[in-house]
Amino acid sequence: MMRLPHFRYRAPRTIAEAAAILADDPRETMLLAGGTDILPNMKRRQQTPRTLVALRGIAELRAESRAAPHATRNGNGLSLGAGLTLSALERDARIRAGYAALWQAAAQVATPPIRNAATLGGNLCLDTRCNYYDQNYEWRKAIDFCMKKAGTVCWVAPGSETCLAVSSTDCAPALAALGARVRLVSKSGERDVALLDLYRNDGIEYLTRRPDEILTQVLLDPPDGWRSAYWKLRRRGAFDFPVLSVAAAARIGRGGIVEEARIVLGAVASRPLDAAAAAAVLVGRPLDDDAIAEAASLAAQIAKPMDNTDFVLGWRKKAARAFVGHALREVRGDDVREPRQRYARMALDPSA
Repeated sequence: MMRLPHFRYRAPRTIAEAAAILADDPRETMLLAGGTDILPNMKRRQQTPRTLVALRGIAELRAESRAAPHATRNGNGLSLGAGLTLSALERDARIRAGYAALWQAAAQVATPPIRNAATLGGNLCLDTRCNYYDQNYEWRKAIDFCMKKAGTVCWVAPGSETCLAVSSTDCAPALAALGARVRLVSKSGERDVALLDLYRNDGIEYLTRRPDEILTQVLLDPPDGWRSAYWKLRRRGAFDFPVLSVAAAARIGRGGIVEEARIVLGAVASRPLDAAAAAAVLVGRPLDDDAIAEAASLAAQIAKPMDNTDFVLGWRKKAARAFVGHALREVRGDDVREPRQRYARMALDPSA
């Protein structure tokens, strides 16, 4: 049986109190939300904080989504507390109707019991994963550990100077495609950053969030004509982390012409990848088969999966092109229930 190491448990009631605790010793203190990632990691001695700051008792973080006065477009968007569970997002009719990619991403995380505990903020800050890292202590010690924890070599690519552990968050690609921002709060103040700017392509230092900061909110503009979709590749239709994910969003105007578009790939690098060139070729054109094929081809070019998770890496790269195509056809309004069930292993219809 794997047991948790000893740690000090703090349970603040406000964000300010949590930020003050975190500021005392940020390098030896970690945040505990749903606990579905950090507690298993602690049992495997991947993370061994001296103090855990539990966020569950902070009502501000658990609040249901509400109108956001900061929205940059006409009307109001949504401000989502980082402590909302994934199940709460799954049940939210506004998210299902207006932010389909986020709803689909949340609904495909793990299993219902885990979604009942796991939080939006926790999923966004999810530790990067790797076949050589996500093992118990004894297994990792037997191969002389890895660069991400206690070693000096990345066993995925021994010549690499950086860790190649992969980003496995579902919600981040979806929210990035939706143009989301996040609010980070510390004892010294708060700041808003674009969702994609929360990440860097480094398996160890994968977040730009400072150790003394708490991710408190996700800020979304109004849907305002945007359509979106999220597709996830995994071996099993439940429980598994993504080994490839695609989030696509487009704002379609008169005559079916794409006015703006975003395509984001997940689980093929240590951060979500913005396929900006692929999205750009869609703008000013109808979302027809030729445009979709061109965008899918360009998006697949930036997908460079490594041998750090399930499935053969070359096949995962080929699957990126296909999944971008499926996601864009769903955005166009095609009936994709059959390919989603066949390839993504889950039937999801946000309009149902």
